[in-house]
Amino acid sequence: MLDRNSMSPRRLEAVVMLLMLMIFNASGAFVGINIGTQVSNLPSPSDIVSILKAKKIQHVRLVNSDHQMLVALANTGIEVMVGVPNDQLLRVGQSRPTAADWINKNVAAYLPATNITYIAVGDEVLTTIPNAALVLVPALQFLQSALLAANLNTQVKLSSPHSMDMISKAFPPSTATFNSTWSSVMSQYLQFLKTTGSAFMLNAQPYYGYVKGQGIFPLEYALFRSLNPNSQIADPNTNLFYTNMFDAMVDATYSSMKAMNFTDIPVMVTASGWPSHGGRNEPAADVDNALAYNSNLIRHVLNNSGTPSQPNNQVSTYLFELFNEDLRAGPDSEKNWGIMFINASAVYSLTFEDVATTTTDSPALRGMFCVANSSAPHSALKQSLDWACGPGSANCSAIQPGQPCYKPDDIVAVASYAFNDYYHRTQASGGTCNFNSTATMSSTDPSHGICIFAGSTGANGSGSGAASGPVSQDSFASHSQSCWLTHLVAALLPVVLLL
Repeated sequence: MLDRNSMSPRRLEAVVMLLMLMIFNASGAFVGINIGTQVSNLPSPSDIVSILKAKKIQHVRLVNSDHQMLVALANTGIEVMVGVPNDQLLRVGQSRPTAADWINKNVAAYLPATNITYIAVGDEVLTTIPNAALVLVPALQFLQSALLAANLNTQVKLSSPHSMDMISKAFPPSTATFNSTWSSVMSQYLQFLKTTGSAFMLNAQPYYGYVKGQGIFPLEYALFRSLNPNSQIADPNTNLFYTNMFDAMVDATYSSMKAMNFTDIPVMVTASGWPSHGGRNEPAADVDNALAYNSNLIRHVLNNSGTPSQPNNQVSTYLFELFNEDLRAGPDSEKNWGIMFINASAVYSLTFEDVATTTTDSPALRGMFCVANSSAPHSALKQSLDWACGPGSANCSAIQPGQPCYKPDDIVAVASYAFNDYYHRTQASGGTCNFNSTATMSSTDPSHGICIFAGSTGANGSGSGAASGPVSQDSFASHSQSCWLTHLVAALLPVVLLL
């Protein structure tokens, strides 16, 4: 019999890592925002915090560790990502005492009042300051040692943001790989993330992908807008359809990690947005496109539907950015990524609340259901389903694996749930039940078991008798996470004892 006290450190680490990764994925995605500093007259920290509260933003990424901002953010509950700027990376990566001093002065001194949860070490280091490449991983390791010494390693995680330029050819996503120039550094970086349970940080900017593509991809694809049926974009190797460039970028990152034999490392998008103004040769940079992209991005992330190749891995994202940075170098577009002007007035109106948690219960629509047309081709249903759960912002959490409405072999049933949710949410504001002729109205309640469709009166034997439609995503995710963690602990405890 195995000695219960003889578990090897490696095996214990594996069990702990599994728990951390699963908890990360069960917590649901969030949308935060970047706060840059290249502004000629940045509002005061207290004013910035007031803006964050007014917009109900609960996650912020600071490009540095501005002490006045950290004080202003104290006792707000807002989760904070601080940054080690590129110009400090060399010092931190070459000296363990310097790294420890950085943690003590910029993190430990402000916890727990300020809810610091992540440190972004550098920004796009390998593609912007390649001479610092060899100190990136040592910097991460030294900072991690300092967190361990301060007993902060479970509260604060470390990673380093990378740009899409790190991937040689991002499409099709399934064959994407990292630039071989950085294979050694990337291998060490990914091993660090896997060991510490941290996320791969990605700056995913479809605006750049669209502009550099020079017409290869339609603008609608970059903006999360519905594509013409004749312009559908699919990965020829997996036959997965991509309704937006953002998902393709994230999946390309997952494939690049897999090509280096690293899996189960979640992707966190640390910057994504769209400029609201550009020069004469930058026609895609305008307010309408910026509003469309950022609105659709927020809906897409909070929908918790993952990506085509990783449907169960939510992608938390930091919008780029809060203020226009008028001091940024480059073309006009580079100075106009903010959702607010530097005088704190809005460039356009944007909500950070989860539109998927709004009620789907309309008394006028009770007993009426928008369902998939069973005679429609499955390929057409799949395209409509992708649109409903993506740009359409239907709450598709209930049709994810392990959830009450999940039917992997019945696309009609799954699509019906998504179509109906979309219709009940949007009908009052002009939403229709058409989906390119793949949907139709019905008075027959498709609810079954504990899978309750919006508009249900409970007459189909659901047992709830409720007509409230799907549970809101926040409460659903919280309940699912609680139940799931209970089962996970129960399942793993005997394994831990036997190892």
